[in-house]
Order: sequence, then structure tokens, then C-alpha cells
Amino acid sequence: MNSVAGQAPPIGLRAAAPPIEAAKARTRLIAIDALRGLVMLFMLVDHVRETWFLHLQVTDPVNANTTDPGLFFTRLLSTFCAPTFVALTGLSAWLYGQSHSKGQVSEFLFKRGLFLIVLEFTVVGYAWPTQAPAFPPTAIWLQVIWAIGISMIALAALLHLPRPAQFAVGLAIVCLHNLLDPIRLTADQPGYAIWAVLHQRSLIEVGGIAVKTTYPILPWIGVILLGYACGPWFARGSDPAPRIRRLTMLGLGMIAGFIAIRYLNVYGDKPWFVGETPLRTVMSFLALTKYPPSLLFLMPTIGTGCLLLALFERFEGSKLMPHLALLGGAPMFYYVLHLYVLKALYNVALVLYGPTKGTVFGVDQLRWVWLWVVILIPVLYFPTRWFAQLKQRRKDIWWLKYL
Repeated sequence: MNSVAGQAPPIGLRAAAPPIEAAKARTRLIAIDALRGLVMLFMLVDHVRETWFLHLQVTDPVNANTTDPGLFFTRLLSTFCAPTFVALTGLSAWLYGQSHSKGQVSEFLFKRGLFLIVLEFTVVGYAWPTQAPAFPPTAIWLQVIWAIGISMIALAALLHLPRPAQFAVGLAIVCLHNLLDPIRLTADQPGYAIWAVLHQRSLIEVGGIAVKTTYPILPWIGVILLGYACGPWFARGSDPAPRIRRLTMLGLGMIAGFIAIRYLNVYGDKPWFVGETPLRTVMSFLALTKYPPSLLFLMPTIGTGCLLLALFERFEGSKLMPHLALLGGAPMFYYVLHLYVLKALYNVALVLYGPTKGTVFGVDQLRWVWLWVVILIPVLYFPTRWFAQLKQRRKDIWWLKYL
């Protein structure tokens, strides 16, 4: 979940760039890290929900007929996480390239992607509450860290395309991949494993281990490529006013396009319906497919991310911005830390109270989720701040950039 957010560009600016350009670059990077930090808080809400509601997991897309509205909208908040992170990863790769050659960027993305894949199979894989520390594991979930890792490896190759081709390929993947939805392969058909990794959320048996392709990767490759292709908007020393205007127009355009396409009910996701109440109808309209992310899932989430990024650039002087940026400056550290904190809390609750919901521990009221989010924000903030500051101070420790 960490990106290659430009540690190197600020160093070069401090050495040679005029003060105004340096200030612009710092503002730009603070806004990017602050957006990443905000999204990490949204992610915390969703993972706390998963921890205390293991007995009441939502479907994909969320069932608008049966799901409690409070649970529905709590889950909806998390939909901004993965699209924003992947797009910012592409953008940050371009920023990294301002002071590195394309070959160096490709090499870093390739190695960083491999690192994330290994992390998914090991440290992250054992972090979920119900996953026992057995080796080899009986099941492996290929989730968001895996998807980001594969996307970075793909970007390592695709960044060598001309910029118009990057936009063309990225848009083609994001806009057209839902045409592939009718293709459903079974385990006995040729190409099943590859298709399950690319576009079909499914299960692959590998040496007695069940590998579940929770995050099929094809759409995410399109997202990271589009994030990279937008990089020149954030070029060193550029005037923020045109960038803010572009982000605002792009964000509003994607949200308006989502509403129009979704209303037509002909493409981009499963159809919505008129429910028993107006609220259920709205829930159906907003119930979108995340695995893999549909066109209509990506349009409003990335569109909102563009609007937030423009807003953060406008209000870079806000007292909240540096705190969010610190969270966003060490996202992988935060990600692993919060998973193991939640795992520890769940196991303690299981020991103290036993399995209150069948075979798992769970709570009945959603307010407990929000209470624990409030408690955990400072618990996670201070160690993450320490690590983010360590990364900034110790540029000589090469492996810190991988975390």
C-alpha cells in the first residue's frame, strides 16, 4: 500500500531550486501524503468493522435489500481506499522519476512490487483475525497488497510507453474491462488460473493450498497507469492553480459521468433497482462491484479522490494537513501495524468472552466499531509518526523506502 512518494525530489529542491519552487513542491507532496493519510483512516474504519463483524460479512456488491443501512454506509466509506491508493502510487512513481531515469524507476517499481507480493504471502497473510500461524498456510488470500505489487511490476514496463499511449491503454482497461464480465472459466478449463488472477474472483488449488484471488488485477493496472500518466500535472515548480482546476473538473466530470451511466443501467456494473423505500433505492444505486472494481466503482471513488486532492492543495496551511501527511508518509508501516493491533484485540476479546457469534467473537451494535476507531487513531498515529520521521531523517538506510 505504500507508494514511491518522492523522497528524492524534495532533497534535490533543497539543494538547487529557488525557494518558491521548493515551497510549491512541498505543498504538492504534503497534499498527496495527506490524501493518502485520510484514506488510511477510512481503511481503519472498514477493518475494525471486519474485526468485530466477522459474523456479519457483507457481499460484493453489498446487498441493498438486506444489509443494515448503517453497516452499508460504513462499508461504503472504505470504497475510496484501494482506488485512491493505486492511483497515488502511479502518480508518486512519476514524481520519483523527476530525479531518476526511467530505467531506475522501472527497477525500483519491479523490486518494490516483488517485495509487496512476498509481504502479502507472509506478514500480511497471517495478520487477519481468523488466520492461524501455520506454515504452509491452508489458504492464501491475494488481496490489496498483492494487487498493488503486481500493478507496480506492470507499471515498470508500461511507463516506457509514450504518454498518449499510457492514457489510451489505461482508459481502455478501466472503461472496457467490464465487457469481459461474461467470460467465466471453470477449474477444468485452459487458462483458468491466469483468468482468475486477471479478472475473475475465484479459487485456485496450488499444492493443497487454496489461493483465493480476492483482488483480480487487470483493472488495477489501468488505474496505476492513469495515475502515472497524470504525473506531469504535478511537475516540479508548476503553478498549482491549473492543477487544482484540472483536478476539480476531472473529479466532477467522473462523478457526473457515474451518475449518468449508472442511471441508464446498461453498462459498468450490476443493475440497480427501485427498493421498498427511497433509502433502499439509493443503496442499490451505490452498491457497486469492488472485486474486480467495475468502471462504475472506479469513477466516483477516483473522482472524489481528485476533488479531495484539489481541496487539500487549496488548504495546505490547515493544522490537520501535516498530521494526515505523516500518516500517509509511512502507509506500509501503518498498514501492517493496524492489522496486528486488530488481530491482538480480537484474540484478547475471544479469550475473555469466547465465541459470541457462532465460532467467532462479534458485537451487535455498529457504535462499537466507531468507538474503537476513535480509540485506535492515536494508538496508531504516534508510532507511524515516529517511523515516517525516521524515513525522512535516515536517507542512508536504503531499505526504509520499501516500508
